[in-house]
Amino acid sequence: MGALRNRHAACSLALLLFLSACGGPAEPVWAPDDAVARARYVHDAPPSVTLFTVVSTRNGSGGHSGLLINGDERILFDPAGTFRLPFAPERNDVHFGMTKRAVDVYIDYHARETFDVVVQEAPVTLDQARRLTALVKDYGAVPKAQCSLSIARILQDVPGFEGVRTTYFPNSLSEQFGEATGATRRVISDDDADKNHNVLMVASQSRPQG
Repeated sequence: MGALRNRHAACSLALLLFLSACGGPAEPVWAPDDAVARARYVHDAPPSVTLFTVVSTRNGSGGHSGLLINGDERILFDPAGTFRLPFAPERNDVHFGMTKRAVDVYIDYHARETFDVVVQEAPVTLDQARRLTALVKDYGAVPKAQCSLSIARILQDVPGFEGVRTTYFPNSLSEQFGEATGATRRVISDDDADKNHNVLMVASQSRPQG
């Protein structure tokens, strides 16, 4: 019993250290109405939800989670993320105007020599997509180190995803998402060195679509 108690204490300490190292206040952002209206993008594919998980190529640990929702419009929820794109205006971690180019830039922004991007896509009903869209828009700016936590909480409030458990860890969320949805899964790698990654972001600063 003492050994078990010690293991629990060690796990709790590790989580506290993780949150202390990566934590920080939320950073509210609110794009103006006209920018959001201009950027609005309706994708012609069926309703779906895509979970992005950024994974270290060095030790397999999860570094970040993001959620792409395709319903009445296609938007990206990038909680506590640093992704910025001029033609994808942001309101508190929700990015509008997620065209194919914008999604490609988002993936390229994260994929590099030291990180892969795991892409899991699952079909949803239009009602589920609308519910997800409403929840991410209402969630508010997310504090640092809570990307996976915020997505897990949002999924739990959508019919069909109630089994997703609360977690702070991207890999755990990825596993649960796959089990809950049977999502397709692919891994995107990029051998660009850290200092050379993000080529599409630089090339897209003045190009809204393509």
